[in-house]
Amino acid sequence: MKRQGYISWDEYFMGIAMLAAHRSKDPNTQVGACIVSQDNIIISTGYNGMPKGCSDDIFPWDREGEQTKYPYVVHAELNAILNANGRNLQGSKLYVALFPCNECAKSIIQSGVKEVVYLSNKYKDTMATMASRRMLDAAGVRCTQLKTEHTSITLSLVPEENR
Repeated sequence: MKRQGYISWDEYFMGIAMLAAHRSKDPNTQVGACIVSQDNIIISTGYNGMPKGCSDDIFPWDREGEQTKYPYVVHAELNAILNANGRNLQGSKLYVALFPCNECAKSIIQSGVKEVVYLSNKYKDTMATMASRRMLDAAGVRCTQLKTEHTSITLSLVPEENR
């Protein structure tokens, strides 16, 4: 008899996206993304951060003021698309912690992703998110908020022999 209580594919891939978010140096918002093929193989991951070669110790992380993070940070979805290094994303599914902004929606559509599974939509009433939803709907990209009974997935990095 097989084990009971294992996580679903959606929970697994969202867990990968959430784990990727832990790589973000952003002190306020950590977002991760995971792109998966139609046969449930991970193609790419990404998280929000500075572009390659732009030190996250030099560029700003502030949300307000004269110098903010917004002109510099690459969002998780775009990072995942770029990290795919040209691999075919046609028909793929993107898992992301936060509903995509309008700029990421453009890249999602152009890359061939056909479904977005997101965890949170806390900016749903902003113009950027409304524009994103409109474009994704018009392009036929399905958007689904993950509904799960699990509130967390715990990972142990302690070797079995030391548990």
